[in-house]
Amino acid sequence: MKLRLGKLEVIKLGKHCALALALSMALAASSVGGQIVDRVVTNVNGHVVLQSDWEQEMAFEALSNGRDPDSFTSAERNAALDRLIDQELLREQVRPSQPAPAEQVTARVTEVRKLHPDCATDEGWHAKLQRYGLTQSALEKRLSDEIQLMRLVEDRLRPSIQIDQRAVESYYHDQLLPEMQKAGRGAAPLPEVFGRIKDLLAEKKMNELLSGWLASLRSGSHILTPEPSAGERNR
Repeated sequence: MKLRLGKLEVIKLGKHCALALALSMALAASSVGGQIVDRVVTNVNGHVVLQSDWEQEMAFEALSNGRDPDSFTSAERNAALDRLIDQELLREQVRPSQPAPAEQVTARVTEVRKLHPDCATDEGWHAKLQRYGLTQSALEKRLSDEIQLMRLVEDRLRPSIQIDQRAVESYYHDQLLPEMQKAGRGAAPLPEVFGRIKDLLAEKKMNELLSGWLASLRSGSHILTPEPSAGERNR
């Protein structure tokens, strides 16, 4: 018995073939040498973080710390992924509504650029960005997001921080003086360093509050991290 395809069936079959072709082309475009270029590395409350996001974060951290982009250990890479997760959790709570002031972003770009002696010229700077797989606009956006996110976090946590005189005096006598004596150096009088000690203790408290907040956010969130590929495990 011969089977015949009606006109409608032929059209449907043609659509299926076109869809299959499109899918195969998409897979080919996302693969190089049999390896997938991009993949999901974690899902934070429904927000997908891709391998490319992770790689760009590593490039940003390397550039911002004057390090070679290929010098990070597996533990450091995992720590960077944890920071990406933390950033997304914070954005859910205090998502910036506008970019950071341009002058603040420019100042941060200048700070990063100074970490690299070979970036005194624009040519050297652009070559450096290319080496790290970044663009000027991507770097500026990342710095802007960081500035705004930390400002909003500070606005939320800073008002609850109170450093009294007793805490400053305790740090001065119990920690600063012994450290200076051990180093064979004389410590400055308390009035001269009072403000700096107070700021130091405030920053320490800020970090403690932020760590506690992030731990609370993580405990109440759905974070799914797929098993790493063999290539990623071997890095």
